[in-house]
Amino acid sequence: MSKTSDALTHFNESGDAHMVDVGAKQVTHRVAVAGGSISMLSDTFAMVAAGTHKKGDVLGIARVAGIMASKRTSDLIPLCHPIGLTRVEVRFEMDEAAGKVLCQVQAETHSQTGVEMEALIGLQVALATIYDMCKAVDRGMQISDIRLLEKKGGKSGHYQAP
Repeated sequence: MSKTSDALTHFNESGDAHMVDVGAKQVTHRVAVAGGSISMLSDTFAMVAAGTHKKGDVLGIARVAGIMASKRTSDLIPLCHPIGLTRVEVRFEMDEAAGKVLCQVQAETHSQTGVEMEALIGLQVALATIYDMCKAVDRGMQISDIRLLEKKGGKSGHYQAP
């Protein structure tokens, strides 16, 4: 686990939850990349990789779901600011040996606040969409390794996961 600050910014001096005031912060180009994976049976993996699922293109639908979710992050996370995203990219990599679909979501904005939550929410919804589309043939799929991989922009600077 990495530690960046002792202060929890979503609580005021009285200990009440509040939305952080970003009004005085500088507008900068901000980028966040989140990554994770979903493990599945080899037959399920083969079906997803070949695009032969009877419901359609699993990864294509998961990609769109991840983008849509990134755009709705402030509706899902109570203290998250609504921000204008300038770019969201959802990438998949197939790891046949491990029976995993790896996913990365990159979110970008020119704003006064970061896009870490947008990348993380997009990632989780993309992976959950794969689960939803394949659960009839493989209920034992496992979503794991969800984390922020990189963050750029803003006062706190650049973060790269070890």
